[in-house]
Amino acid sequence: MKRLSLALALLLAAAPARAEAPFEDAVALYENGDFDAAREIAREWAAKDDPRAMAMLGALYLKGHGVAADVQQAKTWFEKAAAKGHPGAQFSLGLMYLDGSLGTPDPEEGGKWLAQAADGGNPDAQFNLGVLFTGAYGNAPDWKQAVDAFSKAAAQNHARAQYNLGLLYLDGKGVEKNVETATDWFSRAAMQGLPDAALDYGIQIVRGEGVQKDEALGAKWILVAAEHGQPIAQNRIARLYAAGRGVTQDAVEAQKWNILASAQGRADASLDDMLKSLTPEQKAEAEARAKAFAPKVPKVAE
Repeated sequence: MKRLSLALALLLAAAPARAEAPFEDAVALYENGDFDAAREIAREWAAKDDPRAMAMLGALYLKGHGVAADVQQAKTWFEKAAAKGHPGAQFSLGLMYLDGSLGTPDPEEGGKWLAQAADGGNPDAQFNLGVLFTGAYGNAPDWKQAVDAFSKAAAQNHARAQYNLGLLYLDGKGVEKNVETATDWFSRAAMQGLPDAALDYGIQIVRGEGVQKDEALGAKWILVAAEHGQPIAQNRIARLYAAGRGVTQDAVEAQKWNILASAQGRADASLDDMLKSLTPEQKAEAEARAKAFAPKVPKVAE
């Protein structure tokens, strides 16, 4: 369930009430890729103790935009902005302590900064705090805290948090097991375009677990995930095409998805056996379809 993310919008979010035009110019320049000009304006405002400008300078040094990448400089600027209560900078600083940017990952220090950003309402911080509580960094898991953190982010429509919350309800970790609630969270994340959620939601529908059974509808959701390059979904949809469950039986299409899944490490000996009777022409057609396949880009970050 590990997933980390970093975006300029988060670095500039929750800014103080003052919104001087000159700094807004820096934001526009940054977004347009004119990092040198953005940096000059940001430096002026950082000298006036503006935490938004400090956060921007941290982002510039972290990414090496217009300057040589320098994690220590990034850390310094993020610390200055974080000390002034900037949730985006607190979030970024927390990630740096967790992802090894500053050396050996430090879950305690990283968690401290993520918690401050999460308290400030930052959904990505809430999500990543939930990841931390699952024990993703070698720390002892705290499943109840993970549920709480994911729930806060999920309430703000954070798709990955909704999916992870569904997994916790499905497994009964940190919360009483509830298949219906798990499936509901999978559906919400799937509707936002998260391939992993589309896969699990489709599986639940095919099985009739937590929702009315409908193999045709479930197959459609699994296909959505497969079309986005999800290897488990590709294997599952291959099996459905081979058996004619929820879809019209099509051995060639089954082999296409089997080829794609196998290429991503999801080889399936029993499926290979099911499809061994394909003619050379059918195998060639399946290989041509697999070669022409291009995965769709997910709507939300993976």
